[in-house]
Amino acid sequence: MNLGDRIRKLRDERELTQGQLAVSSSVSQGYLSQLENGEVKNPSAAVLLRVAQAVSVDPDDLFEAAGYPTVRTLRATYERYESTIDEELLSYLASLPRDKQRRLLSLLQGIEQVLTDSGPATANADDEGQRSAAAARAAGLTKVSL
Repeated sequence: MNLGDRIRKLRDERELTQGQLAVSSSVSQGYLSQLENGEVKNPSAAVLLRVAQAVSVDPDDLFEAAGYPTVRTLRATYERYESTIDEELLSYLASLPRDKQRRLLSLLQGIEQVLTDSGPATANADDEGQRSAAAARAAGLTKVSL
């Protein structure tokens, strides 16, 4: 439901006229009419907060209807991307300098290539990836210095 429809529905549920909602939210009736008709594309947070308070709803309801991110929507997005990687591994990786992270990734990709028996590295692979695959094969997956 878009913002204008949401405001109109909330106003109707509370049996308020546009004039009454305008007074209680300190928003002009003309601007409120424009909001309800979808003529305002980016209403300010202050206006949305005042309207939400006037109709006694969570301001996030109006922010989301206006297409603005809220803590609720950001949390839902974050939860979809939440990591399934072991926290101890993430902590270790985060402690490494960026260049060592890149070398470790290259080594892991080379090891994965050996383990999945996908054959020799392709001509498009970077030199370090090719060296990593060869090193992993030669070392029999023994300790590799970063």
